[in-house]
Amino acid sequence: MGSMKRTATPRLMTASSLVASASFRRFSVCAVSLALGMAQAAPANTIGLAFDVGGIKDGGFNQAAYEGAQKAAKELGLTIKTAQPKKSAEIGKGVTPLVQSGAGLVIGVGYANNDAITTSAATFGGNRFAVVDDLPKGKNAVGLRFREQEGSFLVGYLAGKQSSTGIVGFVGGVDVPVIQKFRAGFAAGVKFACPNCRVVSAFVAKTSAGFNDPKAAAVLAASMTKQGVDIIFPAAGASGQGVVNFIKAQPCLKASSLPAGVKFKSDLFAGVAKSAAYKKLCTTASRPLFFIGVDTNQNALGDFDKQAATLNHGLTSMVKRVDNAVYTIVKEYAEDRPWRGGDRSFGLSNGGVSVAIDTYNRALIPASLETSLKKVEQLITDGVIKVPTQ
Repeated sequence: MGSMKRTATPRLMTASSLVASASFRRFSVCAVSLALGMAQAAPANTIGLAFDVGGIKDGGFNQAAYEGAQKAAKELGLTIKTAQPKKSAEIGKGVTPLVQSGAGLVIGVGYANNDAITTSAATFGGNRFAVVDDLPKGKNAVGLRFREQEGSFLVGYLAGKQSSTGIVGFVGGVDVPVIQKFRAGFAAGVKFACPNCRVVSAFVAKTSAGFNDPKAAAVLAASMTKQGVDIIFPAAGASGQGVVNFIKAQPCLKASSLPAGVKFKSDLFAGVAKSAAYKKLCTTASRPLFFIGVDTNQNALGDFDKQAATLNHGLTSMVKRVDNAVYTIVKEYAEDRPWRGGDRSFGLSNGGVSVAIDTYNRALIPASLETSLKKVEQLITDGVIKVPTQ
C-alpha cells in the first residue's frame, strides 16, 4: 500500500508551555554537557588490585600482577591499593571497597574474582575493571587472558627430552579451565618430544584453597616420585612451593626406589657439578629430581646450596607475563587511551608467555636443545603446531 501524506496541524504554544520547553532545552544541554564532562574526566590516580589467595608475596601469579602495577605506578605517579583475602571465602569481597576508596580501575587477580568484578562493573558504570585469567561481563570490563598452553607445551617439550625415567608429573591447584590449559599444553609438549613418555597428573584441592596449600602439594609430589616421576610441573600458585620443598629434602630418585617396570633410560646430567650435600644423599645409582617453575621465573628456587655453578633443581620456568598484561592495562587507563573492553589474549607471539633460561639452569639445557626449543616455538607461533587447551 502507498503512504498517505498527512498535513501537520499547528499547535498553539501557551506561555507556560514555552517556559517548560525552554527549561527542557536548558536541562538537555546541561545533561549533555555533564555527560561529556564525565566522559572526558581525567582518570583516577588510584588503582586497585584484588588478589587471589596467596597475596602479594606468593612468588607467582599474584606477585607478578603486583609488580606490573607497581612498575606502571612508579612511571606515572599512581597510588596502588590492594585487597588480600586470607581464605577462599573472602575472594572478591575487596572489590567494592577498592572502588569506594577511590580506585578508578580495579583489577581482579585470578578467575575467582570474576563474579565480584562483573557485579561491580554493572554497579559502577563510570569505573573501569579487569580480571586476570577470566572474561568479565560489561563494556567497562576487560579480561586479561593468556595462552598458557603454548608456554606449557615448551616446558613439556624440555621435560620429555630430559626425563631420566620417561615419567613426568603435573600438579594443578584446582581442576578448572585455566589450569587445564597448563596441563593440556604440558602433556602435549611431553608427547611431542617423547611419544613413549607418560604424564601423571593430580590436583591439590577442589576449591581455590588448592592454590595456597604447600603441604598438600608436597604430598602429591612424594606420591608421584614413588611412581617414577623425576620432573614435576606445578601450576598451583603458592602450593607450588610444596613441590620445591619436597625436592629440596629429597633431591634425587634412587634406582632402588623405582617401581616395578621402571628403569633409568639416561643420565643426561652426569657431567654437571654437584654440591657436597647432593653427593652425600645421592649415589651414582640415582638421578636428580627437578621442578618446573610457573608464572614467574622461579629457577633460582632450585639453587639449594646457593651456588649457581652446581646442579640446579629448577629445570626451567614457564613464565606467564601477568606483569606485562597488568602494566599494559594500567598504563592505558592512566594515559586515558580509548578503552577496549572484552578479551585480551597474551601468548608466545606477543610476549605473554616464555621459557626461562638463565645462569641457574644454563648447564641443564645444552645449546642444541635450546635451538630445537626455538624451532618448536616458531612452529607454534606459525600455527603449524596446534596446542590443545584441554
